[in-house]
Amino acid sequence: MALRNTSRRTFLAGTTAAGALILVPDLIGQARAQTAGLRLRMERDNEILDPGYMVGGSEVSAQKQCLPFLAEYDMKDGEVSWRPTYYVTRLEHTDPTHIAFELAEGLVWSKGYGPVTAADVKFSYERMKGTDWSGYFDALDHVEVTGDRTGTIVLNTPFAPFILVTLCHGTGAVLCEKAVTEAGGKFTTDFPATCGPYLYEAVPGQRANFVPNPDWAGPKPAAESVVVQIVGEEKAANLAFEAGELDCTDIGADTLARYRTSPPEGSEITIAGELRYMWMGMNTEHPKLQDLKVRQAIQHAVDVDSIIAGAYSNTTSKSFGIICPGLLGKRDATKSYSYDPEKARALLAEAGVSGLELTLKTLNAQDRLLTAQIIQANLAAVGITVTVLPVDDGTFWEMGMEESGDGWKDLEMWIMQFYTTPDPYEATQWFVSDQVGVWNWERWKNEEFDKLYADGIAEQDLAKREAIYLRMQDIMEETGAYVWINHEPTAYVHRKGVTISTAPSGELDYRRFEIA
Repeated sequence: MALRNTSRRTFLAGTTAAGALILVPDLIGQARAQTAGLRLRMERDNEILDPGYMVGGSEVSAQKQCLPFLAEYDMKDGEVSWRPTYYVTRLEHTDPTHIAFELAEGLVWSKGYGPVTAADVKFSYERMKGTDWSGYFDALDHVEVTGDRTGTIVLNTPFAPFILVTLCHGTGAVLCEKAVTEAGGKFTTDFPATCGPYLYEAVPGQRANFVPNPDWAGPKPAAESVVVQIVGEEKAANLAFEAGELDCTDIGADTLARYRTSPPEGSEITIAGELRYMWMGMNTEHPKLQDLKVRQAIQHAVDVDSIIAGAYSNTTSKSFGIICPGLLGKRDATKSYSYDPEKARALLAEAGVSGLELTLKTLNAQDRLLTAQIIQANLAAVGITVTVLPVDDGTFWEMGMEESGDGWKDLEMWIMQFYTTPDPYEATQWFVSDQVGVWNWERWKNEEFDKLYADGIAEQDLAKREAIYLRMQDIMEETGAYVWINHEPTAYVHRKGVTISTAPSGELDYRRFEIA
């Protein structure tokens, strides 16, 4: 069982679209006049609110305000777990393949569609198996309805992270069966019916408004209303925050470094999570890189600390594998290599290699280019000449895909970053044997790794699961095909007195904000 959707992975790997609108004072002035609540920012219009066909990101934030969820993220002391929402009075595994739930009383759909029922849960989750996000529901067999508000989620195989990965994310939204059916089976920019503290109104190209839902009888959010302004450029959003026109906005590595030393007056910084993992990969089938000793030499030659300082202003965590901070199975050190140029030279000599010339491809972005240039200098110091080749988005994501032609045969080295969900299974799935030529661009196969992947999905014991994922990363490192680089944080700056709530992957949940 695996979450396999290549178009979705392209999004998760960090190629979200940005809105074109630059912030202008009169629009923010309108937003201020319309709300005594929160003023936030998103990059683009919400194009598809339907959880089965969404892009992700701000659409998930909208869903969290307007639709029921059975579970939500619970992050304490840097660790990620889950808890039932106020929409349920019961949510628990009764055995490895059965999850029992009971909806709270008094949940009512808007527009006169009546109470939220267990039949709506059944409709919503079974419907997802035929959508763009079906991979999240590969483990779902069906949902049994045992009463108006009670039911059982039945899995076709034990899948330990089902609640954390599937139900806490936007994919876990519950829809009104009757309303969606009347809307034609799917929807885009309007919710057919809602059940949450806010109603949703969009002004295309400008903002999304979240206003009080008069039918909501549950806990009241701290902010009476929320205006989420479209600001496509990060620098424009930073200026708006510094001018007092936004209460919260996400920030990149450069801004994070600057704000840590010189923060805007009355501001605080919150790190949502570090669910992005970056590495330099090597094609183990390329003639120049087939020798394990050559790949190991490259591992020893790269000074990752200098990359984190020079390209990321020391705002990212050093990586030791694909499992991110806060998740089960995160490694605290590499096992088979360290920065050691002398060792690198010795390995190249043992391999009988000199005058090696390689091409390093990367997305055409400032931080990636700086990273590539530092690697270029590191490898030059051990006698390897590297040509850095910046690549645009569309071309980059096809480089290692066999379905895109024979270009993968010429691929030598590249800098890659993936996003992940808050469970280790998702990060590991892209490196199993059947992903060679899809997302396993390093092109190695290992029977033990494949078996461990299947075992890790089914294992319920946390200590045993952790041992599985630690071993899987050892196997990856032993191929010599990876130089782990960093885990980049998703960071927000917000005004003091506002405590933000965010998923580990960065989606904001406005209803859980606190305002002093």
